[in-house]
Amino acid sequence: MSKVLYVDHQKCTGCQLCELVCAVSHDGISNPARSRIRVVKWEAEGIYIPMTCQQCQDAPCMNVCPVKAISRDDEMGCVEVDYDACIGCRSCVTVCPFGAMNFNPIDRQVFKCDLCDGDPQCVRFCEEKAVDFVDADQVCLIKTRNAAERVSAAGKSASALEAQM
Repeated sequence: MSKVLYVDHQKCTGCQLCELVCAVSHDGISNPARSRIRVVKWEAEGIYIPMTCQQCQDAPCMNVCPVKAISRDDEMGCVEVDYDACIGCRSCVTVCPFGAMNFNPIDRQVFKCDLCDGDPQCVRFCEEKAVDFVDADQVCLIKTRNAAERVSAAGKSASALEAQM
């Protein structure tokens, strides 16, 4: 069973610890530019959304690669880059609809989330539990449950207001 990163943006506080942990884990330096997960921020609205590779089933990055350096690890379900084959053309960076494929100008290589070989460090260190590593078939159930909780809370608030009238 393949697993995916599930992001609950309502829990994210924008601390960016996931970015730092990712960069240190992969490159040994505390530099968010080297992270495979990026927290997109709308400060005025208080909205923070961690964005990472969605491990797309029909991955545009994999389809566009002219040398087939991007493939899927069937065991993990993870889209991965073969750095020995990659020519650094950045076509994959251009087509990624999530902005999850990046290019490191220092190493002159593309990079993306590799799910830390099944132990994502962003999940391990997220204190708010905004990022989780779940079975792919559980994502829909989690989203449905979260939506039901919000609807239930809204209904309770409406009932409380009606009782006050």
